[in-house]
Amino acid sequence: MAKKQKRQVTFTTPVAASVSRPSGITARPGSEFNPDYTYVKKDLKNLGLQVALFLGILAVLTIFLR
Repeated sequence: MAKKQKRQVTFTTPVAASVSRPSGITARPGSEFNPDYTYVKKDLKNLGLQVALFLGILAVLTIFLR
């Protein structure tokens, strides 16, 4: 079976070269921090709807119990 050869790719950009990093921390070329927070937005919407629902229920109960 043939051995896989790893290619070493180097990127040189003026911006990346001018950024000073603490020693021991290196960024991988081509890897950008791009998180996906769609589930957080969905959870916050759900939480907001639940809060609004419970506050509405409390308001209605307050009116009826007075």
